[in-house]
Amino acid sequence: MEIREIKNNKKQYLSLLLLADEQEDMIDRYIDKGTMYILDDNGVKCECVVADEGNGILEIKNIATYPEFQGKGYARKLIEYISKKYKENYSVLQVGTGDSPMTIPFYEKCGFVRSHIIPNFFTDNYDHPIFECGIQLIDMIYLQKEI
Repeated sequence: MEIREIKNNKKQYLSLLLLADEQEDMIDRYIDKGTMYILDDNGVKCECVVADEGNGILEIKNIATYPEFQGKGYARKLIEYISKKYKENYSVLQVGTGDSPMTIPFYEKCGFVRSHIIPNFFTDNYDHPIFECGIQLIDMIYLQKEI
C-alpha cells in the first residue's frame, strides 16, 4: 500500500472526487488550492484533498473510497496519514459533511467530534437536492479533532 501526493492532473480522479462531492463546480472551488493524496493498494482505492483554512486548521475538503473497497479501512488510513504528516504545522483537522448516518459515525470513529453547523449549506450551494442514505442533506456539519 502506498500513499502519494498528486500535484498535476488532479481531475483524472474526478470520478472518485464526485463520490464525495457530486457537483463538479463545487470541487473546482478547492481542487487547485488543496493538496491531493491517493491511496494505492494494487490500484487506486481512495483519495483525499486537504486545504489550509488558517488559524492552525487543516480541512479535509474531499475524501472518497470506491464503493467496492469501502469498509476496508482505506479512508481511515488516509486520515491517519494526513494527521501524522501535518501535526507539526496544524493543531486541528476538520471536515465538513452532511448529517448522514453513514458519514458522521465514520468520522466519530476516527476521533472527530462535532464542532459547528452551517445551516442550509447544501440547499444554498448545490443546484439540486443531495441525498445520502435516503436523507436529504441540508446543513453542513463540521467535525474536528486535534492532531
